[in-house]
Amino acid sequence: MSSWLDLVKKSYLIRSLHRWFDSSVPLEPSLEGEKPGRRLRLPGKNYLVVHLACLGVLWVGWSLTAVLVATGLYSVRMFAITGFYHRYFSHRTFETSRFWQFCLAVLGNSSSQRGPLWWASHHRHHHKVADTEADVHSPSRHGFWWSHIGWLTDPANLYTRWEYVKDWAKFQELVWLNRYDKVVPILLGVTLYGVGELLAHTSPHLGTNGPQLVIWGFFISTVALFHGTCTINSLSHVFGSRRYNTPDTSRNNPVLALITLGEGWHNNHHHYAISARQGFFWWEVDITYYLLVALSWLGIIRNLRPVPEHIRSPQAMQGSASKSQGPPPDQARG
Repeated sequence: MSSWLDLVKKSYLIRSLHRWFDSSVPLEPSLEGEKPGRRLRLPGKNYLVVHLACLGVLWVGWSLTAVLVATGLYSVRMFAITGFYHRYFSHRTFETSRFWQFCLAVLGNSSSQRGPLWWASHHRHHHKVADTEADVHSPSRHGFWWSHIGWLTDPANLYTRWEYVKDWAKFQELVWLNRYDKVVPILLGVTLYGVGELLAHTSPHLGTNGPQLVIWGFFISTVALFHGTCTINSLSHVFGSRRYNTPDTSRNNPVLALITLGEGWHNNHHHYAISARQGFFWWEVDITYYLLVALSWLGIIRNLRPVPEHIRSPQAMQGSASKSQGPPPDQARG
């Protein structure tokens, strides 16, 4: 009898673990397709746990090595979000091979900001309904905190909007990565622990170890990266200047552009979203664009879409908003 009970317990544990890994399994069957509202449930608790884990710094302390690792991972993963999740998967502003496409998706996934198709589908939806009631992270409609983080705690926003990413859904490796979006972040955490323990034994003068690199390199870096990314939803629609008369509240903010490696030129982006460059003028620092150019020199990516001169002209600054937000999801190139 006890053996059967043990088997049932193990089976339940396996199913529960699979449900946690598999983002396609609904937490509550009735929520898929439900109109988003203000409900703080399990997803909100997960974000809370990641934030609270940063308090582990009181236990592990700090070292120059750990801070440098955290800074490096913030920079690399911010570039992955801005350059790949945003400019490639959301707006197709350049091209690459299928192999590199998957590599770029994996790097973006290491940021712990869900899968590439989930990210792209919600961002494409944002451009379609920007600053209307249907825009789930509009600060002018729903307030700062909801636009910054609250919308991510609503289970109704957990689902990938597949109608917006039909062009990417045909790549099974991307669908798998999108479904099991916790695998890569967990592997990153395990790797950091292993590297930290190795350094503790081989290079003790660096003053670091496994737990310290996990707290700094994963949790602190990930939380900073998360809030840096979210400022574009919240602050870039509130603070800054408006060069172009777009039908939304997007603004250009040079401080946020530095924090997010170029995403702060948000009014530029909403004016012409399909350009690989968001800093339209030489004085608008766009680090992500510079790095994309470097990748094109290496042959990893190609055909970066430029900003046409008529788009950034004085006439465009006074005119109505450009409608070129990217190809319709059902007509995008494969």
